Amino acid sequence: MKEKNTESHSINYPADYLSSFDSVICKVEVDLTGWLTDLSGRKNWEIWSESENDNYIIFFLKQDNQDAEITLYNNGYARVDINGEAVFQGDIIKKNASTARLSYYSVESGEKILLN
Repeated sequence: MKEKNTESHSINYPADYLSSFDSVICKVEVDLTGWLTDLSGRKNWEIWSESENDNYIIFFLKQDNQDAEITLYNNGYARVDINGEAVFQGDIIKKNASTARLSYYSVESGEKILLN
């Protein structure tokens, strides 16, 4: 059997460079009332309550005689119902980049991380 020769190359990164082994939390922030205004054409939505479990958060909103339910799943998927009718289903980042903002945090320190 013939042995394969491999060369190793070291790359010098700055001391504060994020290693591929560091754990990172990705947080999505969404302007819910602004998003509903865009989807419905109606302003002055108010958040009345929310419900959370391990996989998603549901926000219940009202505007005059209109009711809305926004479900944000941990995997980036979202669903928006207004008066029981689905008006949005899909990836919140791809389809709603102007209203959704991603932030990254170190699991160990909780400090915000800037990624390129």
